[in-house]
Amino acid sequence: MSSEGGKRAIIAALLANVGIAVTKFIAWALSGSSAMLAEGVHSLADSGNQLLLLLGGRKAKREADQDHPFGYGRERYVYAFIVAVVLFAVGGLFSIWEGISKIRDPHTLEMWWLPLAVLAIAIVLESLSLRTAIKESKPLKGKSGWLAFIRRSKSPELPVILLEDFAALTGLTFAFIGVGLTALTGNTVFDASATILIGLLLIAVAVIIGVETKSLLVGEGASEEDVKKIQFALADAKEIDRIIHMKTLYLGPDEIMVGAKVSLPATTTMSEVSVIINLAERRIRDVVPAAKVIYIEPDVWLDPNLPTPTTSSIVMLSSD
Repeated sequence: MSSEGGKRAIIAALLANVGIAVTKFIAWALSGSSAMLAEGVHSLADSGNQLLLLLGGRKAKREADQDHPFGYGRERYVYAFIVAVVLFAVGGLFSIWEGISKIRDPHTLEMWWLPLAVLAIAIVLESLSLRTAIKESKPLKGKSGWLAFIRRSKSPELPVILLEDFAALTGLTFAFIGVGLTALTGNTVFDASATILIGLLLIAVAVIIGVETKSLLVGEGASEEDVKKIQFALADAKEIDRIIHMKTLYLGPDEIMVGAKVSLPATTTMSEVSVIINLAERRIRDVVPAAKVIYIEPDVWLDPNLPTPTTSSIVMLSSD
């Protein structure tokens, strides 16, 4: 569900950005507006980023093999991180450089009405793209706020598209104000300043995406809610005395690995252990379907406050 919703949002954003980029570059060529150039590069970078997200989603679907026994789910995180780098370098730094260049060497704004018209149309198209991203995100967001959704989502596509569309709308607003003030006053500093603001905005968004994606690349565990569901599923088994310890890890946006050591009665036979573990795995998958890789290690819990038992005492315990 998250994968399909993210794909629809990416395609909607891609179609919007390709058309917008072409019109922005035409408007820049005819008017000489630096803000239009920055916005054109911004839309071009966004289009490339959306292609990267689609490519990452496709590569992540490859089956596990000997070199990657847990699959390629994290490919989506890698490409999302590349998106952050592209936004920072291509979009942000270029826009700041272009703005500073126009302040040092100003050029007269020609055909001022053309960039304003293009920007107005672009605002409408970007709003439609953002609406699609919001619509696809709402089922996954649940009752949490948008900032919490962006921070906690394990599927990188929708948060990236949301941030890109938000940055695009804000950047278009900066450009519209900058070009409008330049058209009214004849002072190109407003146009150049808007270009610099667009660059700073893109760098800020790139940093947010980079930080959040880096956390997923390093390895994040399941959410607190899912961890509790897994613990309750294990604790519900009467044959399991306690959970000695448990760890979770996202192998990809839709796949969690669960590793747990559980305490069983010392008298449990091997055949009983097999049945207990299989039932426990089934209960975990029932409450958390994303828990597709599960390793449960049976053990006998020993009170750490008691003296460490010797081999002979363990044998006597098991024989009893």
